Amino acid sequence: MKNLVLNNMKYALVMSLLLIVSITACERAVDGLAEPELTSNPEVFIDSFSPGLEYYPYEGSLMNAFTVDTDVFFGNRGASMRFDVPNVGDPMGAFAGAIFRDDFGGRNLTSYNALTFYAKGTRGGTINDIGFGQDFLGNQFEVTRQNMRLTTNWRKYTIPIPDPSLLTASQGLFWYAEGPEDGEGYTFWIDELRYEFIENMAQPRPAIFNGEEVTQTSFVGSGPQVTGLAYTINQADGIDVTVRPAPAYFTFSSSNPSVATVDETGRVNVLAAGNADITASLAGIPATGKLTVESMGEFTFAPTPTRNPANVISIFSDVYENVPVDFYNGFYEPFQTTTSNDFEINGDNILAYENFNFVGIEFRQNVPTIDGTNMTHLTMDVFLPNPVPPGSALRARIVNNVGAGESSVSATIFQNIGTNRLVSGEWITLEVDIRTLSPRNNLGQIVLDSDQGPALRGATIWVDNIYLYNANAPD
Repeated sequence: MKNLVLNNMKYALVMSLLLIVSITACERAVDGLAEPELTSNPEVFIDSFSPGLEYYPYEGSLMNAFTVDTDVFFGNRGASMRFDVPNVGDPMGAFAGAIFRDDFGGRNLTSYNALTFYAKGTRGGTINDIGFGQDFLGNQFEVTRQNMRLTTNWRKYTIPIPDPSLLTASQGLFWYAEGPEDGEGYTFWIDELRYEFIENMAQPRPAIFNGEEVTQTSFVGSGPQVTGLAYTINQADGIDVTVRPAPAYFTFSSSNPSVATVDETGRVNVLAAGNADITASLAGIPATGKLTVESMGEFTFAPTPTRNPANVISIFSDVYENVPVDFYNGFYEPFQTTTSNDFEINGDNILAYENFNFVGIEFRQNVPTIDGTNMTHLTMDVFLPNPVPPGSALRARIVNNVGAGESSVSATIFQNIGTNRLVSGEWITLEVDIRTLSPRNNLGQIVLDSDQGPALRGATIWVDNIYLYNANAPD
């Protein structure tokens, strides 16, 4: 399995880059002078860097992963771009990745419809991400081709431009990010890297939500994000190629702006009760896929916890500082059906579980387990927005020593038993007395399930304020 971790840090700038940007901006800001006309030079790397092109590695990458190779090249050209991907555990860098940016102010690429190049590798690797539009200046028109398969022979590759008319001053001419293959590093080469206008590229198919029609229950103040942006086009050889464009390539619209609006980044703002369809187009072509917002109006928030933070270990709450968590939904295939559609309303984050049968929250894999020796209870607030079927039950179980030698304790609330019952439209407190769990110094998992009342399976459940507390300590 490939081991590549790319997070927001990969977009961070080194200080020297910030200085270059600042100086460049000052030099160009001359009052009374017209901006210089930008070049439409299509060449990025043909034997060497084209004028103005600079190389900026990502933070955490192997800084010297890129070199110019005069021994391996395509055709009769005398040099290529060589990229050396490190092995897993290389102290010099976890992956290979960088942007190639035009620091002469950008280029006018409106007359081209694709970035093309020849590439090969020492093995049949799969480049995680490769594309154009990353410039460390907002990445407004970023385009990504994912999992591009290499061979050991030279082959031409195409990355289509979804809407060339937008690239009037493009600075991010090329970028890539690639990690080891099965733990091992390897080398790949790129040559003849340029922008082109390619005849016979046809059938452009933009999409949002990967072409699916999605329905989300929302509330006033929530802000769902349009995701799954894609652009597919048929190449001259008859093979489709799909890329992931930035939101700036799309035009978003709402069928009912009084209920929900959508901005240029694809962020939806829910304003009132009712329904609204969020759709999009790209260069005038309607995108497949749709988000139907079903707003229930004003949201009822869970009760605000009032316990002394000194007596609390918080796992999920906006009131307390949370301990590190691996995940709030591990999605254990093939048995789990529970999916997540978490949301945020006015700064309050809610875990939203849909198609429920069971779900695991874990804090044991990449983070320390929890020492709950001084804690007495696990508590959480749950909300069922839909009618509760007869015979339903919801159980919470917390596990110590997950795996070998594990022990656990649980509590269940029922639809028709006890005083604290499962009802719809209200926040209910589910509490587990953990004092009988001994030891409890290695807590690593919380499991919610419907095994004691299977009628709840398939339901939607919202959860907030999950934390351990010491009932014996004074508040």
